[in-house]
Amino acid sequence: SRVECSWSLKRTLSGYRHILKQRLHSCPDLVSFMVELKTVLEIALKNTQDLHIPRPPEYYSCLVRDLETLGWNKVADVDTGLTTVKLKAEDSCGRQHLITLKLNAKYPTEPPDCLVDFPVQFALSWMPQNSLIDIYNQFLAALESLKEFWDVLDEIDGKTWVLEPENPPRSATTRRIAIGTNVSVSVEVDPRHPNMLPECYFLGADHVVTPLRTKLNSNIHLWDPEISLLQNLKDLLEIDFPSRAVLEKSDFAQDCGICYAYRLDGSAPDQVCDDPRCGQPFHQACLYEWLQGLPTSRQSFNVIFGECPYCNK
Repeated sequence: SRVECSWSLKRTLSGYRHILKQRLHSCPDLVSFMVELKTVLEIALKNTQDLHIPRPPEYYSCLVRDLETLGWNKVADVDTGLTTVKLKAEDSCGRQHLITLKLNAKYPTEPPDCLVDFPVQFALSWMPQNSLIDIYNQFLAALESLKEFWDVLDEIDGKTWVLEPENPPRSATTRRIAIGTNVSVSVEVDPRHPNMLPECYFLGADHVVTPLRTKLNSNIHLWDPEISLLQNLKDLLEIDFPSRAVLEKSDFAQDCGICYAYRLDGSAPDQVCDDPRCGQPFHQACLYEWLQGLPTSRQSFNVIFGECPYCNK
């Protein structure tokens, strides 16, 4: 069997021929192939620029008028086809933010798609008489509603050593904070209630992590939403996090004992040997692969048991 179609459709599907050929051979019947062809076509049409609906002159005049009313100083970028606009804004703490607007041919009757680097969904309220100014004002209001959340994370980023994520976007809600050599805590902050107790997950050897977990559980009643999340964590755990001013990241961030690298696909070592005399860190992927290759290892469901590559415990 083969597919024959008009030249315009053939051009649209030109980058998907290998997929169609594969599906023609693999599909059990014609109906299931037609369903898959429809899916491929939808993706192909979405990715083909010149098949998009031509925009009427009113679209351009309306968009330019809106941009001039808003002010060009708030515009970060406009593509050559005037279909994508990036607007920039500063929140009350001086942080820079961008909103990307993808406008369709029926603008302003229909709202544009809004892409933002937020930890929560940006819900745009839109009426046909609205303009870019209305979007911009809603964007500013959303920035202020997330101010406390970003304040909390900026304090963590500025005063502690964050192991992961390495370059966190504004949408990231988790931080893995170094406590000591091969010991860290991963906190997940609620964007809507940033000063409440976050979800905490400790990473490190059992003999170091267990006392920290016990302290957190026994002091949990001392959590005070009136003070910062970082100060609360210090008080509950009865520790001081390694300071960026005094220590370097290399003082407590050790390379994986198997691949000898610190980062593997963006991840830092998160598994540590439980023997107090060893404490060697490993990437989970490296350790899993190593243990799978040992004849002495045993596996129970998704947990694998074996000897440490360093101390054989």
